[in-house]
Amino acid sequence: MSMEYTTPSLDHSIDLQDELSIDSATTAFRALLVEQYKRAKEMESAAVTKDFTALDVVRIGLVGGDGIGPHLMRECRRVAEFLLEEEVRVGKVEFVEIEGMTIEDRRREGVAIPDAAMKALLTCDVILKGPTETPKGGALESANVAMRRALDLYANVRPVTLASEGIDWTFFRENTEGEYVLGSRGISLPGLLSMDFKVTTAAGTRRIARAAFEFAKNNGKKSVAIVTKANIMKKTDGDFSRICHEVAEDYPDIVAEDWYIDIMTANLVNPDIRSRFEVFVLPNLYGDIITDEAAQIQGGVGTAGSANIGDRYAMFEAIHGTAPRMIEDGTYIYANPTSLLRALAMLLRHIGKGYLATRLDIALDALASDTSPVRMTATHGGSTTTEFADALLDYLKRVR
Repeated sequence: MSMEYTTPSLDHSIDLQDELSIDSATTAFRALLVEQYKRAKEMESAAVTKDFTALDVVRIGLVGGDGIGPHLMRECRRVAEFLLEEEVRVGKVEFVEIEGMTIEDRRREGVAIPDAAMKALLTCDVILKGPTETPKGGALESANVAMRRALDLYANVRPVTLASEGIDWTFFRENTEGEYVLGSRGISLPGLLSMDFKVTTAAGTRRIARAAFEFAKNNGKKSVAIVTKANIMKKTDGDFSRICHEVAEDYPDIVAEDWYIDIMTANLVNPDIRSRFEVFVLPNLYGDIITDEAAQIQGGVGTAGSANIGDRYAMFEAIHGTAPRMIEDGTYIYANPTSLLRALAMLLRHIGKGYLATRLDIALDALASDTSPVRMTATHGGSTTTEFADALLDYLKRVR
């Protein structure tokens, strides 16, 4: 005997209060859609690209950030001033201390980047930045996200190397779209549901793809891994993958491969396959997650720097957080400045000082070796940040 199963009839009619909430959310979504439409149209016009290596004077903005950031920045500035001593002396490089970017400043003004700080940032060509705190919940947006959007720093570039494992990876993370562009502006039906939004534009995807394939071509790389979840996020990630492949057609000597983000996170910890990867291009959120995984493989997030590149500005930063526990227990004096110093090396290359960047990278490698005079343990008994910087400067003075 066959049996029929029926779903109980339930009354799901919308009450008046929820109807008003839906109308309000729909109106808010339309405003977001129009805003992003205008942004996408603006991006289609050709940008004027600055040649950072040909500037008569390079203005380097310094943002200490929060937590351990200012402590690390003090030591990093000592190194930067030593390496660029001649350029500063003849007026070709200027350091600009950016004030008003602490979490206290941002909370007091209720904005991710206070107006005075933004005006100062816009006078700079490149920025060296320590970690900044983003409060959980609330409406205060990440300073990083706001800066990337305001300066149109669309390419987040993170190199990871581990010679002993044959690892030489460069990640190109789209930096201004995805889940982050509207991350604090989702809509809610209070007590019932919430929705956030992911944004992918054709122009935004095309330019990050072009950056990745140009890097591969100019650095002798043979493959680019396009990392998405296009089998699930069919509109946004689907477009990202499709447009990357369109760009790849201009680079016939480079193999473009599709990978899903979940399997790629597994591939990076698989010693049998991971050394085959070279260049990665991926949307914002996936890039945020997987580059931290990659940095951990290299030796921890404290060992890796990060570049945020646009056509008119560039920002270089440590990829670790503000380490509030180290501030609370006083161990911040043992914080490892390597991530911020690696970011400084990337900055130096970007402004055409590759020989100085190479000197710095070699010195950092030497201090990470078994014969190094410093041991960075981030705890009592290890070397302090200042001792690390002293040893680094001593090496740079001795080895030219």
